Amino acid sequence: MMLARTRPSKTCLSRCLSALTTTVTTHQNVSYITLNNPAKRNALSLDMLNSIISDIESVSEQARCIVLRSTGTVFSSGHDLKEVAAASQEVQYTIFNRCNDLMLMIANSSAPVIASVDGFATAAGCQLVAACHMAVCSHGSKFATPGVNIGLFCSTPGVQLGRAVNRKLAMDMLLTGEPISSEAALRGGLVSRVYSSEELEAETDRIASVIATKSNTVVKLGIKNFNSQIKKSLVDAAEQSSQVMVRNLGLEDGKEGLSAFLEKRHPTWQQDK
Repeated sequence: MMLARTRPSKTCLSRCLSALTTTVTTHQNVSYITLNNPAKRNALSLDMLNSIISDIESVSEQARCIVLRSTGTVFSSGHDLKEVAAASQEVQYTIFNRCNDLMLMIANSSAPVIASVDGFATAAGCQLVAACHMAVCSHGSKFATPGVNIGLFCSTPGVQLGRAVNRKLAMDMLLTGEPISSEAALRGGLVSRVYSSEELEAETDRIASVIATKSNTVVKLGIKNFNSQIKKSLVDAAEQSSQVMVRNLGLEDGKEGLSAFLEKRHPTWQQDK
């Protein structure tokens, strides 16, 4: 059964104009959060940031996978520069800190988050893609951190970008402001798969559905360990991960999965009983 919810932002409610919304649909344990303000190029205004955060909070416990996507030809153009320029320094801090909240929420989400990009992802929009556990895109998609072109270095986007791609590519994007193609994004590690625009939605659904069939308990354990071990030395990461593997074997789903493999049958996870 498909459940749909549309949440208008506070700005939309108060002004009854500028329909800044995100939509949320859930199907077969996959939740889809859609940035739905193409007239504003899905800019990450404070209202949009709050809306995405609220959406993730509302689905993260039940969803086995979350997909971030958008309407229009721009996945997200980044921060609303008109909003930023007009804001006091205090509000500017609030905007950037709220954006950081979103990026950290995605990184620490127990449900894997996939960015599905069909179009341009620039500045904080590119940062949003880099923050996700996985990212897929169409062949025509482009990615950029062009702030340097207008005298505003993409310092906060560089945090996630520099952890998703190699340092030379990150600095190339940050220093030149030039967009990279989907193929360059794939080579650099910003995205993991590239499809035609016609295939993108179906392939994203397929990937999310595959992930949703895995043990939710095991996936949560794996994500938590991956995020933790990647910050450690090789020796400490190996030791920690060995402990997690032993813990994993002791889980009901770990026992079931191993038994099913040895017995040549499909496992039945606890969540499916």
